[in-house]
Amino acid sequence: MSNSAAAAVLTTADLPEAVRAVRTLLGIADIGQGEVDFEAVIRSPDVLARVRHVLPDLEWWASAGKEHGSSEVGDNAADCLPIRVFDWGRPADRAELFIAALGPDPAAVRWDLNAWPAVPEAGLEAISQKYAYLTLTVNSRDLYQDEPSQDHTVHVHVRNWNGDQIAYVHWLADQVGGRFTGRVESASL
Repeated sequence: MSNSAAAAVLTTADLPEAVRAVRTLLGIADIGQGEVDFEAVIRSPDVLARVRHVLPDLEWWASAGKEHGSSEVGDNAADCLPIRVFDWGRPADRAELFIAALGPDPAAVRWDLNAWPAVPEAGLEAISQKYAYLTLTVNSRDLYQDEPSQDHTVHVHVRNWNGDQIAYVHWLADQVGGRFTGRVESASL
């Protein structure tokens, strides 16, 4: 297993602005097949119903632990709230529908990219598939929903923290009117 460095490039209370930034970054990235991973903490029956409409075969377990309920054993998610969602490898067209279903609950949506392409005019080399990801955290400042918030953060993933990678993060932030503030998390891949 390896890790990427996830750099926060835009934090905003305006979810449509965050989604526009994601769309812009996806337009830059080599997205290939466009798989998406979902993580969330779902607390209410209303949010659960909306998320289940988007992802009918949702993978989850009770926040208190799998022994208190999970999709693996066929438990009813509504009886186990709050639940944690770890649903990976979904089609990209589910992402915005999932985001719209969340309401106030915290989540992370991660796009698995083929690469961040080379940008010769900026002197930037490509970042390979192994480390190229884009994450939008909704109602959370961090990748793992440990810091609930009223705002949303766009994170770009790169391989490691060297001068070339930092330059790429600054360039991506500029493309969405954001600013790299130095906030970086290690993301397990």
